[in-house]
Amino acid sequence: MARSALSFPGYVTALGFLTLLLLLLPLRSIAGRHDYHDALRKSILFFEGQRSGKLPPDQRVRWRRNSALHDGATAGVDLTGGYYDAGDNIKFGFPMAFTTTMLSWSVIDFGRTMGPELRNAVRAVKWGTDYLLKATAVPDVVYVQVGDAYSDHNCWERPEDMDTLRTVYKIDRAHPGSDVAGETAAALAAASIVFRSRDPSYSRLLLNRAVRVFEFADRHRGAYSSSLHSAVCPFYCDVNGYQDELLWAAVWLHKASRRREYREYIAKNEVILRAGDTINEFGWDNKHAGINVLISKEVLRGRADYFKSFQQNADGFICSLLPGISHPQVQYSPGGLIFKAGGSNMQHVTSLSFLLLAYSNYLSHANKIVPCGETSASSALLKRLAKRQVDYILGDNPLGMSYMVGYGARYPQRIHHRASSLPSVGAHPVHIGCKAGSRYFLSPNPNPNQLVGAVVGGPNSSDAFPDSRPFFQESEPTTYINAPLVGLLAFFSYHP
Repeated sequence: MARSALSFPGYVTALGFLTLLLLLLPLRSIAGRHDYHDALRKSILFFEGQRSGKLPPDQRVRWRRNSALHDGATAGVDLTGGYYDAGDNIKFGFPMAFTTTMLSWSVIDFGRTMGPELRNAVRAVKWGTDYLLKATAVPDVVYVQVGDAYSDHNCWERPEDMDTLRTVYKIDRAHPGSDVAGETAAALAAASIVFRSRDPSYSRLLLNRAVRVFEFADRHRGAYSSSLHSAVCPFYCDVNGYQDELLWAAVWLHKASRRREYREYIAKNEVILRAGDTINEFGWDNKHAGINVLISKEVLRGRADYFKSFQQNADGFICSLLPGISHPQVQYSPGGLIFKAGGSNMQHVTSLSFLLLAYSNYLSHANKIVPCGETSASSALLKRLAKRQVDYILGDNPLGMSYMVGYGARYPQRIHHRASSLPSVGAHPVHIGCKAGSRYFLSPNPNPNQLVGAVVGGPNSSDAFPDSRPFFQESEPTTYINAPLVGLLAFFSYHP
């Protein structure tokens, strides 16, 4: 459920300064200075390993093959394509849309520092938006999931071999889902900015669809967890409510269209949709910190003083992340990693670090700092905090291992990922059935197919990491871990 923003002390103790200093110092580098461009290339390559549908001729992850080519057929629609969210074979619309939004934001803010990888990043966005356009082709309907999660999770098989139920789930006027529809509208709007100059007609299609989907989400309000509880919970159940997604979508639509109606919507609904709630949360289920940071860019440029409260919330978010200022919802591991309760901690690390870096840039251009009681946070400090998290992921941590597969000398070998852990179709053309894959899941051997660029859920609060498939919270990669990391790596590849 949504929680009220918690207050933070207006001071940093001497111990806090020491904590901050220790967290900003490099712990141990696996190769001196990191090759951020190599990590960027691999972080984008990962998305090709997550593709569903008919793969294009220039597919670089060659051990993957076509899969789920009849998705949507049972509902009389074409829902092929898109991304598998993690190590399973389900297409969940909520995290897929958030992934697409964050890939788009990465390109919008950091595309100029991606070099030759910009083309691949844009292609990763388009693989997501092409699917979201299919999922929203029918007015007042959004197809939000393909595949029965319980059936899928009962099997360990390659996506190319799937014989589990490919049930299609949708929201409509009678069964609303403002959360997933709002995030889908946000993704389409953000992507329209990516394609504005690259493909104007495609950009217009994305923006027009975003407008239509947002109107549906706002007109027929409700949480998709209520409409589709048995299908989406506990996997991507909306715990936080749908209000933040409506505001998030309106912010992206305002950014993409510059239409006055969205500015007025944001101003009118700021209190109703609780823009100040849980200021230090950001992920597929909670957009509050992202909303505040994104709007603050305009405030800091002096273009939107009427949104000043959003900047105050963004400042509060920054202060709540500073090491040494105690906050019950944001902790740091002994090795310096941001840690929040719940599974797959790296999703918090990359998303929150992305916001630190984005806000740092906005502050820098406005020549501003963040006041935090008796201390303050400069743009340079926020960059160092974000970089410290990225360096931890790449190997500057107590175990001296990279949490990105294929990067560095030591990285996870037994990730919780069906396609990676089972022999490829090329190596083993014979069908591997639902339960026949169990022996590969339980095997102590490394995965036969390297899912290069995948970032796993990561270590626990004491920096320990079990490189083992059954420990899915630590060993499973997700698209929404990697999407914000793309922007971070792009920046640091140009500003090491």
